[in-house]
This record gives sequence, structure tokens and C-alpha cells, in this order.
Amino acid sequence: MKYRTQRLLISSISLDYINEVHQLHSLPEVDRFNTLGIPASVDVTKKIMLQWLEIQEADPATGYVFSVKLIDTNEFIGVAGLNLGKPNYRIGEIWYKLDPRHWNKGYASEALAEILKMCFIKLKLHRIEAGCAVDNTASIKVLEKAGFVREGRKRAILPVRGEWMDNYFYAILDNDYNNLNK
Repeated sequence: MKYRTQRLLISSISLDYINEVHQLHSLPEVDRFNTLGIPASVDVTKKIMLQWLEIQEADPATGYVFSVKLIDTNEFIGVAGLNLGKPNYRIGEIWYKLDPRHWNKGYASEALAEILKMCFIKLKLHRIEAGCAVDNTASIKVLEKAGFVREGRKRAILPVRGEWMDNYFYAILDNDYNNLNK
């Protein structure tokens, strides 16, 4: 799968990006809210990526993971994913991680908008969920800008670097999306 926005190329992840993904996950700023922690080696990153490939190659796919690159320079700037629920629920959960050098430039919002279009128009999903740590103000802004509604807070649910963090839960429904994109 490949999608283009004004500034981004969003395409199915492959092991060709193992070094970039490992480097991304090794950045302390990216790890700040990451429940996986910093991978101990490229081999650990490879195991994670093999799981990603497995879900998108399943028949039917149970999710998708995308590389996010700048069109102008072809530079890898992050990853985004969609985990699909049971087909009769028509539900998915999105996530994204960008290189901190590319934060605050609107790239996360741009990538999320394109993935939501895929979710609601191509996949005909009914509901997309997302979660983020309550202190992750940048991600909160991205989700709310995209039309996600905060539905709740779970206390001490995210195990991050030996501590427990609270998490906000967000969702956007197909009719919310359609109303925002008339």
C-alpha cells in the first residue's frame, strides 16, 4: 500500500527500514511514552518488525504498519500503524511515532489524516481508536485536531521505564469523520 499527501509518502513497512526503525526507537525523546522501551539491539527491532509484517500479510490482514517519508528528500521520518479488530466490529486502533527532528511541522497530522481516509473510505471502518499518555500533549493535539474525541482516562495502565502512566483514550467514528470532511 502506498499513499501520498502533499509532503509525505506513506507506504507499507518492510525490513529495508530496519536501521531507520531501530534508530527511531532508540531515541530517548521517542521512548518517553513508549511501552516497549528502547530495543536492546537491531535483532530485537527485527523481531518487532517481523510481527508488523505478519499482521499485514495475514489473510485477511489484521493490521498495517507504514513507513513515513518526506516526498522532497525521500527521508524516513517515522512509522504509523493500524491494528484491526474483529471484522464485525469494523474497528481499528492507530498509532504513530516520528523522529523528533520532524516534530511540530504538521507531519503527524498529515499522516494521520491520510490513514484515517484509508480507514473510513477504503476499509469502511466504523470506529478508530487511539490512546496516549496524559502527559503527551503533542499527541493529544494531533488526535484532537483530527477530530478524535477523548472518551476516558485509565489510571496507571502504561508501563513505561519502570513506572505506571495514565492514558487517555480517544476515538473517531465514521459519521464524525464524514461530518468533518464534507
